[in-house]
Amino acid sequence: MVDIDWLSDHVEVPKDLTYEQLAKDLVRVGLEEEEIHRSQLTGPIVVGYVVDATPEPQKNGKTINWCHIDVGDEYNDVDEDGNKVPRGIICGAPNMAAGEKVVVTLPGAVLPGDFRIEPRKTYGHISEGMCASERELGLGDSHDGIILLKDYGFTEEEYENLKPGDDLMHLLHLDEPILEINVTPDRGYAFSYRGVAREYHNSTGAKFVDPVLALQEKAPQLDAAQPAGDGVSVLIEDHNPIHGVPGCDRFYARVVRDYDAASSTPNWMRRRLTRAGMRSISLPVDVTNYVMLDLGQPMHAYDLDKIAMPIVVRRAHEGETLKTLDGKDHDLSVEDLLITDSPNGERGSRVLGIAGVMGGMYGEVTAETKNILLEAAHFDQVTVARSARRHKIPSEASRRFERGVDDAMQPAAAQMAAELLAKYGSATPSDEPLDVNNVAARQPILFKASEVKRIAGLDLDINIISDILTDIGCNVAGGGNGEFSVMAPTWRPDLNEPCDLVEEVARIVGYDKIPVTVPAVPVEGHVGLTEDQLHQRQVADELAQYGMVEVLSYPFVGAQDYKNFLADPEEIERVSVEIVNPLAGDRPFLRREILHTLAQTVLRNIHRGLENIQLYELGHVYLWDPAAPAIPALPGGVKPTDEQLAALDAGLPQQPLHVAGMLTGNAIDDGWLGDRRAVDWSDAVEAVHRIAARLGATIALEQPKAEDAPAAWHPGRVAYVTAGGKQVGVVGELHPKVNENLGLPAHSAAFELDLTALFSTLSNKPVQAKPIATFPPVKQDLAFVVPVSVTAAQLKEAIEAGAGDDLESIELFDVYTGDQVEEGMKSLAYAVIFRSPVKTLDSADSEEIRRRIVEQAAKLNAQLRA
Repeated sequence: MVDIDWLSDHVEVPKDLTYEQLAKDLVRVGLEEEEIHRSQLTGPIVVGYVVDATPEPQKNGKTINWCHIDVGDEYNDVDEDGNKVPRGIICGAPNMAAGEKVVVTLPGAVLPGDFRIEPRKTYGHISEGMCASERELGLGDSHDGIILLKDYGFTEEEYENLKPGDDLMHLLHLDEPILEINVTPDRGYAFSYRGVAREYHNSTGAKFVDPVLALQEKAPQLDAAQPAGDGVSVLIEDHNPIHGVPGCDRFYARVVRDYDAASSTPNWMRRRLTRAGMRSISLPVDVTNYVMLDLGQPMHAYDLDKIAMPIVVRRAHEGETLKTLDGKDHDLSVEDLLITDSPNGERGSRVLGIAGVMGGMYGEVTAETKNILLEAAHFDQVTVARSARRHKIPSEASRRFERGVDDAMQPAAAQMAAELLAKYGSATPSDEPLDVNNVAARQPILFKASEVKRIAGLDLDINIISDILTDIGCNVAGGGNGEFSVMAPTWRPDLNEPCDLVEEVARIVGYDKIPVTVPAVPVEGHVGLTEDQLHQRQVADELAQYGMVEVLSYPFVGAQDYKNFLADPEEIERVSVEIVNPLAGDRPFLRREILHTLAQTVLRNIHRGLENIQLYELGHVYLWDPAAPAIPALPGGVKPTDEQLAALDAGLPQQPLHVAGMLTGNAIDDGWLGDRRAVDWSDAVEAVHRIAARLGATIALEQPKAEDAPAAWHPGRVAYVTAGGKQVGVVGELHPKVNENLGLPAHSAAFELDLTALFSTLSNKPVQAKPIATFPPVKQDLAFVVPVSVTAAQLKEAIEAGAGDDLESIELFDVYTGDQVEEGMKSLAYAVIFRSPVKTLDSADSEEIRRRIVEQAAKLNAQLRA
């Protein structure tokens, strides 16, 4: 949240600068505008002086105050003689008293939530306005009483100058908008006014003064002969660093004594914190939050008298717990970095907080605090990020640490906090800070100016490049031969490689200045979609035309998904790709079947009130081979060799393309006067046949025995889809237990096909169009009685073999079992069309074709019905 008034503390801004223009200036250097938040308040909201407040007990036990409040000549009432008199206002706040100056919202004002102030009769009086609390004005959460302006951070002089009727909308900045910007993860320094001011300077050239420089000069300077710590001792004992990086490489502590606990946060600071989205709590806490927002250094304030030295920064032990400031208990991980102290001489035995994330309930500053210990530390980005995510307690501090905090400004941050506590809290800062500094020295970056043109296409003078790098804070040396030795500033941990510096130069010059050149790509071989891409589109189009809706789902699954489909999680996990840092802890694996994730999408739609659902998804599945060779780690910045690429491919899991569909509810639902039919296995089979027909694929359905059926499928209503002699999918109805586990309707149908395998069976040869027949067709119906073991597909093949080239089409239109056929037999009836490409078929020709068909069918023990 960027406030122009606050921003102007560090950089010169035009007096007429608007938030719209500020957003444009920051966007130019890569800080995206999220939103300009406008005030939800409209006036009049003014200063009121309480002339009198008469308590009136009510029947419900509540006591209200009937008040007369002077709100200035412009807003006061007029009596019968035409004289200005105070307004009558009802107020139930316990802190209302005569002689106070309060916030009065007058009729016509609108408060957050579209709450309109109007005169209204209540408790036997006409109340012509309302005295407001912090929560009612959107300034905070307090609703225990109304705002008393004497306690709201004004100086004595400012308070005396407040007159009845003065516009509080302007005094409290209630009428000002504020700009919300989006900060990318690599630019954590922009989470502070110091950083945003520097970016505004880079964008506009406005004069910028780094506040840290002056603060560093005023901070106590340590030397070997000077005693340090003022009784504070800190030990860093990190025996379990993540990736070998210490969790804390700098811990700066400074004591502030004789703090006046009755001190209040000044109005200007309270206002700025509120506009930044933070709640005012107490002066020490507000000061540490203010320093964090202003400079970018998260801080923590402890009650020094409650802390037992030494302070120990260490990793958590197995089984330790902590109750954080939000009142929640957390089971700590051995990866968590902790701030601890040492009661009863037991070093590091009491946990004070999770470093860089959130403090605990013990050691916090309270209304009785007199001596304060200020902590300004530098913590490892990965350590803080993992702890914040593990415990689901992201904080303003963790957001900054996980993006990278300046490791050189800790003394300046402590100095600023100490000065504020001394000024507004009558405290005395110690001149003996403790600085445990183990920060490793950064290495200079060897940078060729020619890289700017090679990578970004910007042809810039070497002096311009040097000036830009210097202006963003780098220490630039050399340059005589076009090569620089560049030391990145401490607040930019993201600048480590020459390409990072090229990006900075391009950003400051302006991305719009980068020339656009489309590389010439010679046309060689195939142009347009590949055959597999074309087939993929054909599958998607065909299913959409069938009435199904395409969806995309995240490919992450876990043990519960396997159990829902009646699979053994341990067995599947052994051959599944596991994600090192999954988005969800209960779904750490990549799917082996699309149906596992598609089912969740179907279920979500059912929960939202939909009944007739027909969804499909095309996507990849991931088949891990435990016997695959290890994936080699390749150096960056170097093109891999063919052998290295082959080694990478050998270690990667297979990722075939699949298509899956699920159908629930009614397949046909034409309304209250129309037909209605529930989904069953035949709808899924039809979808599979349509896919095959669209692709020109030859498929067959092979129904397994009930005992051999896949566990997730109905034993009697499932079939394997085969093509080219190999299995490419499965189709049918889901097992009733699966429907029960997922909460799906009965008889939900589904299919899943391995398109990579199916596409490999296609010839991909151009279709040869047949000439249009000019001779008339001969239509006949053929019904055969066959054993129940003979499939319709087998009999169809026999008919096709007997008819030869004169068969134009064949379609099964009836299956019958019953009294009119023998036990163990069934009747299959086909509608066939014969047509010769060379002549008109006469009765003799038809009889001959019929005879050949009967001969072929007899091989299946099929008899033609009369």
